[in-house]
This record gives sequence, C-alpha cells and structure tokens, in this order.
Amino acid sequence: MLNKIMKRGNKKGSKSDELGFDPSNRGSGVVASSNVVVNHASRVGPPASGQQLGGEVVVPAVPPSAAIESLPLFKDVPLSERPTLFIRKLQICCYTFDFTDTLKSVREKEIKRQILMELIEFVQSGSGKIHETIQEEMIKMVSINMFRSLPPSSHENTGVEATDPEEEEPYLEPSWPHLQLVYELLLRFIVSQETDTKVAKRYIDHSFVLKLLDLFDTEDPREREYLKTILHRIYGKFMVHRPFIRKGINNIFYRFIYETERHSGIAELLEILGSIINGFALPMKEEHKLFLVRALIPLHKPKQVGLYHQQLSYCITQFVEKDFKLADTVIRGLLKYWPVTNCQKEVLFLGELEEVLEATQGAEFQRCMVPLFRQIARCLNSPHFQTAVNYFLLKRQLSPDIVASSSPSKNQPFFVTLQVAERALFLWNNEHIVGLIAQNRNVILQIIFEALEKNIQSHWNQAVHGLTINVRKMFLEMDVQVFEECQRQYEDKQARATEIEEQRLLAWKRLAQVAGEVVAAT
Repeated sequence: MLNKIMKRGNKKGSKSDELGFDPSNRGSGVVASSNVVVNHASRVGPPASGQQLGGEVVVPAVPPSAAIESLPLFKDVPLSERPTLFIRKLQICCYTFDFTDTLKSVREKEIKRQILMELIEFVQSGSGKIHETIQEEMIKMVSINMFRSLPPSSHENTGVEATDPEEEEPYLEPSWPHLQLVYELLLRFIVSQETDTKVAKRYIDHSFVLKLLDLFDTEDPREREYLKTILHRIYGKFMVHRPFIRKGINNIFYRFIYETERHSGIAELLEILGSIINGFALPMKEEHKLFLVRALIPLHKPKQVGLYHQQLSYCITQFVEKDFKLADTVIRGLLKYWPVTNCQKEVLFLGELEEVLEATQGAEFQRCMVPLFRQIARCLNSPHFQTAVNYFLLKRQLSPDIVASSSPSKNQPFFVTLQVAERALFLWNNEHIVGLIAQNRNVILQIIFEALEKNIQSHWNQAVHGLTINVRKMFLEMDVQVFEECQRQYEDKQARATEIEEQRLLAWKRLAQVAGEVVAAT
C-alpha cells in the first residue's frame, strides 16, 4: 500500500507546474499569461507557460524590467511605422499582473494602462486601417487578458452552506483597471468601420465566442455589462456566428435549469435575447419556437427567477407579440411552472400573465381559459400576507391609480406591497383582458364565482374585499342572466354542503350514542 501511494505521488507534478507558474518570476508581480479556458478555479488548470494550446502560442512571462517599457506615442512616429508600433504595444499588453498586491509592479501597471488607453484612442479615431496581422495580435492580447479562471463562488467552498444569490456580495475583479480597458478596446475594434469582418471572423471564431459566453458567469456586474454589449455587437456584425451564439446561450440555460440553478449572467443573456427576438423574421422558424418551449419557459422553474424575471418576461412577451398563436403555449407553460408556496414568484407570474394576455387574441384565449381561470380563482382566495416588490420591476403591471398614488422620486429605492389576491384582481383593470373575459363570461364566471363569494364573505384583507366587490359588480353588469344562474348554482351547492355537513354531524352523534350504550351495558 505504501509503495502505491509513493508511486502516485511521483506521477503527480508540482503545483507550480500544473498552474504554469514560473518560479523565477516570484515577487515580480507578473503572472504567466496563457490561453485559459474559462472555468471555475477549482477545476483543472491550464498547461504550463510556453506550451502550445489549440494552435495558439502561449506567451511566457518575462520580468517587467526587460519587457515593459515606455514606447513613443503614435503621433510622434511616421504613418508607415504606426502598424509596427501598434503591434509592439499589443505585445507589451500581453503581460498580466497580480492586482491582489497594490504595491507590486506599480510602474509597469501604469505603463500598460497608458498603452491600453493609447490603443483605444487609436482604434476609435480610425487613423489607419487595421491589417490582418494587427487583428491577429489584438485578439491574441485580448484573449490572454480576458480568458482566465473565474474564482469559485462562496457556496463552492468546502464547509460553506449555499446561500441565496440575492444575499451574496458579488466578487469584484481586482484587475479591473486593466481589464476594463481591454474590454473597451475589443468593443471599439468590433464596432470600428476599419475592421474587415471577413478577416476578423478568422480570429473571432467559435472558440472565441464560446469563451466569451463562459465569462458571463463572472460575479462582477461591470464585466457582465461589457460582455453583454460586446456579444450583442458580435451577433449583429458577424452573421456567420448567429446560430452558434444562440446555441451557446441555449446550452447555458439548459445547464442552469436542469443542473446547477446558479449562474450570474442569466439576466444579461436574456437582455441580449430580447433584442435578438425583436429582430426575428416572420413567419417564425421552428428553431425559434423550440427555443421558447425548451429554454425560455422552463426558466420560470428556478427559485431565484426574480433576479432575471423582468428580462425573461420581456422575451416571452416578444414571442407572443411576434406570433399571437404562441399565446396558448406560453400561458400553459406558465401554468405548468406556477409556484405553489412561493408568494413572491406568484406575484411576478401574475404580472407576466397580464402582459401576455394583452397580446392574446380571442381564439388562443379560448383554448386555455379554463385551466387559466382555475388558477386565477385559487389566487383570488390566497390568504398570504403582503410581499414587498420592487416598484421599478412592476410599475408597468400596476393599475394607474396605484402608480399615481405611490410613484417614487427619481433614483430613489421604493417598494410597494402587493398581495397575491390583490394582484390577481388587478387583471380586471386591463381593458383588453376585460374584453376577452366579457366574450367568454358564460364559462369564466362559473369558474371564479365561488372564489369571489368566498372573498366577500371571509377574506381578511379590506383591499381585496373591496376589489372583489368591484369585479362582482362588473360581471353583474355584463350579463344579469348568467350572473343570477351562477348565483343560484352557488346557493344550491352551499345548501347541499350544509345538508351533507348536518348529516355527518348527525351520524357522529348517533355513533357516540351507540358507543355510550355499549359501554353502559358492559
């Protein structure tokens, strides 16, 4: 056994070899740059510095004193020498530094920051054409700086219990002073008119896009904002990558829904998709409809849907507005994932339901109205206490009188309190929904009449009680005959229930009497 353990130990390399760390650079503050596939730090690290990976040469770290030096400004050299100077500046920016120690390599960090700012200004000015060699070097530099191992989330640490993502403090990238400039340079490069798309797509390829998508799991919101803008620009400029980007986003959603239920960038990815869906041509492709059914609708399942619900609701509504025939599919999908014990999610679902119903036509409404109003009837009788909801997320879903009476001042955090039953009753403030209900009042009133009567008789909340009376009066004005028929059926049902209850009590009374006689006899 001891020999086996010793053999195993001999096969395993040192930690510095696994991480591609050069011991000669210890204390210099320079970290070996490598072509790192973005993943969590707890996974297998990249190969040693100086090796080749995927056909790309990994740049070895060089001590700053030998590699980081000030170069002349672009305006100080002739036009013919600027491309060469541009490449030299890019090569200097390939060296990354340790930002966890602010006292290390201060001079070198500042030189790199100045160079990055010069590069951004040069690309933005459009002073010269960006040749293929420059594009290759630029994407190489960007990849070295951006694509790195992300730190593990707090819930992945041994012995730490998983917490609610809403309560976690986000991890802010320490190298952001340089990383932000790298992102800005990439963005300016992509949107520049001097960038030849046919050449650039050789370097901004599927591998690059996939690593870019992996970075969306970063906890730093500043980085996710840049990633969102850049990916959106790539989608718009590189048409050849569009199916691959959609498929990559699909895979992230699938893993989030069915495996991890944890990802930092779902809201940003949905925001990109909202713009993409808005540009879908009609008639809509079957591929896009499958994406709605298999990815977007199941995104209502995770517990933390509130973190990205606004963006998700916008995407769902875009589909229905593009093709009203999808309304039945969407509504049934919402009912499938309707929360049972989470009242905050239920309020969000009701708000999204209202937006979907606004874009729903009569034929599609009739297909799903029975299961839909059975669920709404359950919501009407919900007894739960009030839930604080962010005003800015729900202001589009509230009735005008609520908004007018509780509008906050600009940029001031504000919360309104909504109850599930109250939010369900707000559906009758929407004229389009009331029109759909009026056309099908014979069916709908029979489903919800009992719930309305129960609220009037016994609901504890005065606001719900008042809104229920208004809805009941609305139905009475729609069709007196149907209302009276529903009232008669309800009274008959109550009478039968009372009779059954009396018979049950009488049976128990007789049983107790017989039991008493038996005891007395024995």
